[in-house]
Amino acid sequence: MDNMLRRIDLNLLVTLQALLNEQNVTRAAQRLHLAQPTVSVQLAKLRQLFGDPLLLPGPRGMRSTARADALRAPLAEALAALQRALAPVQAFDPGQARLTWRVMASDFGETTVVLPALPALRRAAPGVRLAVIGLVPAQMVPQSERGDIDLAIHITSEAPPGLHHRPLFQERYVLAGRHDHPRLKRRPTLKQFCALDHVIVSPDGGGFHGNTDTALAHVGARRNVVLSVPHFLFLRSVLLRTDLVAMMPSRLVAQDPALKAVEAPIDVPGFEMVMLWHERVHRDPAHRWLREQIAAAMG
Repeated sequence: MDNMLRRIDLNLLVTLQALLNEQNVTRAAQRLHLAQPTVSVQLAKLRQLFGDPLLLPGPRGMRSTARADALRAPLAEALAALQRALAPVQAFDPGQARLTWRVMASDFGETTVVLPALPALRRAAPGVRLAVIGLVPAQMVPQSERGDIDLAIHITSEAPPGLHHRPLFQERYVLAGRHDHPRLKRRPTLKQFCALDHVIVSPDGGGFHGNTDTALAHVGARRNVVLSVPHFLFLRSVLLRTDLVAMMPSRLVAQDPALKAVEAPIDVPGFEMVMLWHERVHRDPAHRWLREQIAAAMG
């Protein structure tokens, strides 16, 4: 099979299809815009290639052999598939699209990136489905390579090398608690901040140390972290029902009237959110459209 594919001239297959359809060398030549002797030479090459006469003289031109008849359908299918593969890339029409995108994101990414983009995506591409998959950083690259995910939402500092990326926004931390928290009427002092009972989001599970603790350690201070949770959704419920406080991304607090935010007495480095994707979809018109929609939703 491989040897035959290397030896074959695709133009011969186009000629064979025309000969099978026309059953006449002259008409096949006219159809292909070739000279009749050229088509005759190509027919001779086809006969040698397939080890069969393919077309025999008949009362009204030529008639195909059994081998030629067996080639007719798979030849037409193969040439049509090749034509589709070589055709110019079509512009993406979101209104007519019927596909599924898979986006990997944490609950923070879901709330701050996917949710704001969703209304415009639904309006422009009503036939498209969106699957949001939980963020597993270690699986981001292999799942992107396999095509299991189309896009990932993560932070720049943990973005794996080898993936394309586009910045979405910069985020900073604020000290948050329920809107009527008695200790958040004003910005606390460093001593007051450390005396509060804190809850921390630990995506890896069970951690009690974060960027805030690193910043505190640099000034010789330490806070009281009493609870570790895996998701911001549960963190919100904890803040609303207790006197615990948390260092939270400002966007989550700004969108929630049930929570109150004040500036922390210590500078905690923020982070940048980016979307990441694999080279395999980098030039795909549909994927480019999706990236532009998400970027537009971020302002």
